[in-house]
Amino acid sequence: MTSVTTLSKTGSKKDRLTPVLGAVTALSVLAGLWLSLTAPADVNQGLLVRLMFVHVPTAWLSYLAYGGTGLFGLLYLITRQRRYDRLAMSSGEIGVLFTVATIVGGMLWAKPTWGTYWVWDARLTTTALSLVVYGAYLLVRGLIDDPERRARVSAVIGVVGTLYIPVNYMAVEWWRGVHQTQTLKLLGGMQWGAAPVYGIALTVMTLAFTLLYVYLLRVRGILAAKQERREEREFELPPLNQPLSQSEVRRG
Repeated sequence: MTSVTTLSKTGSKKDRLTPVLGAVTALSVLAGLWLSLTAPADVNQGLLVRLMFVHVPTAWLSYLAYGGTGLFGLLYLITRQRRYDRLAMSSGEIGVLFTVATIVGGMLWAKPTWGTYWVWDARLTTTALSLVVYGAYLLVRGLIDDPERRARVSAVIGVVGTLYIPVNYMAVEWWRGVHQTQTLKLLGGMQWGAAPVYGIALTVMTLAFTLLYVYLLRVRGILAAKQERREEREFELPPLNQPLSQSEVRRG
């Protein structure tokens, strides 16, 4: 209980920064949206190219969140500190949310450019499979009651699941399909695959979504800590048919 109390005090101190972080995130997203909406139309795609400024950052955020799930899971396996398990769970939920947003945004972009909302391209197929992997991750967490075992099993799934990130990223290179190559190329020197005129808006939106991940992770982590403390208090309550001891009566 000492560790929980300490975490509670720490969380309450850090929580003072949450509104500031939220405000900075909101301003960053608004700045990115303004740059995106004022960007010039593409020669081939016209105004449709502006979907890129949301689609690419959401895809990046899903990578970041899944990577966070694996990292925090690994830290839990090493340290056995419950806070890392809570952060891994929170990051996994964020990853699933923004993977869905990535798929929806991609479908809206695909219809006018490919003539269909969906094709079983390697990039799209591996993205869909990630929902299965991390959906199973969240499902397992709900099926295991023992907190330590739940955290341990989930951590292993989260660590193994991060293999999705390089596979999905390189899918357009390994299996040529209809999907365009990487917008941000990391191999052979970091560079944007998009036209230079869109570089600033895309950079600002990517940084804004990175801040959004940190903010959402912080808020969800605080909520998870509160939920965990409530569950521990409920676990410590005596059965309804068992009378309270004198010390518990005085304490109550």
